[in-house]
Amino acid sequence: MAAAPSLPTHADVVVVGAGLSGLAAARRLQDAGLDVLVVEAAERPGGRVRTDAVDGLLLDRGFQLLNPAYPEVGRVVDVDALDLQPFGAGVVMASGGRRVVLGDPRRLPSSLLSDVLHSPGGLAAKLALVRWALPVGYGPASGIRAGRDRTLDEEVRARGLAGPLTEQVLRPFLAGVLADERLETSRRLGEMILRSFVRGTPALPRAGMQALPDQLAGRLAEGTVRYAVRAKIVAGNRVVTDHGTVGATAMVVAADPHAAADILRLPRPTVRALTTFWFHAGTAPTDRPLLHVDGDRDGPVVNTAVVSNAAPSYAARGALVQATVIGARPELADDARRQAGRVYGASPAAWELVRTDVIAHALPAFPVGTPLQRRVDLGDGVFVAGDHRDTPSIQGALVSGRRAADAVLARLGVTAA
Repeated sequence: MAAAPSLPTHADVVVVGAGLSGLAAARRLQDAGLDVLVVEAAERPGGRVRTDAVDGLLLDRGFQLLNPAYPEVGRVVDVDALDLQPFGAGVVMASGGRRVVLGDPRRLPSSLLSDVLHSPGGLAAKLALVRWALPVGYGPASGIRAGRDRTLDEEVRARGLAGPLTEQVLRPFLAGVLADERLETSRRLGEMILRSFVRGTPALPRAGMQALPDQLAGRLAEGTVRYAVRAKIVAGNRVVTDHGTVGATAMVVAADPHAAADILRLPRPTVRALTTFWFHAGTAPTDRPLLHVDGDRDGPVVNTAVVSNAAPSYAARGALVQATVIGARPELADDARRQAGRVYGASPAAWELVRTDVIAHALPAFPVGTPLQRRVDLGDGVFVAGDHRDTPSIQGALVSGRRAADAVLARLGVTAA
């Protein structure tokens, strides 16, 4: 996009950041009749949710999925317009040269026999998982919030799941979702994530994950979002940017966790990093549209998938394979390629490394005792939004935007639309 035009001298509310939380906040505020300006340092919306077209491939910024079962997604997103391409409701566990499909028999009935005969830990472990997952998935969410918190690792063990099922399937699966291999994350967050997987099947928009922020930004009044504008100071009813100063009655900082902390002069929260390697293969190493994990744990990869099997729009030619490791580890591309090849039982020698995405701020850490929601009104007309104020997820980002907007409306005495 072209350089940002001149900024207005004043707006009712200035939102810093056009990621999911900032866009959600701006939409709610604008719907309530307020004059809203969004300033975004990048040249398009989305923050961490981005997609690039590279030589006939769609590459998201790291391996991302949208779960349509997230309640806030249903409230603020036209899901049908995204034309979602779902993954299968299961996981392939590779171990000892064998590949076992473990799935939800309601949505992946073909996995039932495999589950019974080959599930790590046997039928008893699978039943223990069902006894945990079904109440979490379909019981009241208040049940997750209640009770003593502990690490997800402690919860898994207390549920009778210590053993092969956890070590070969659950741990690598959850490690990739939470960027936490030791499962030190709060049990409450872990169960919230488990609830979403029980209720819905993750998918990818036909145009890539970028379609989500593009849709949210497209619903704002023309000229609301000004790109290539970096906020420097948010204080004293003004936002100072590299393109000028804008006065405001209220200001919502919806930047990434560290940028928000720096702007607001708050302590930086702990964040977890992920690295995704994108490979182009001439032929898909499997035809399954499923996430794969390495039950032998023989390398750094926590999950891999042939993305184009589930989302054909992601590869106009050949197959697109992702392999994700925990941490900022771009040097592990060759190790990830070899391990992914073993997982699929295919030679990766001809796979081309198309891009490496190091996502330093992939997810805010969520240790035991962290509240599911943190305050968004910092006083003096300053508000904050982002999944670091709620649960680290697309759901949390969208909810935090709504909460910040509602806090602004309450402070200004304006009724939400």
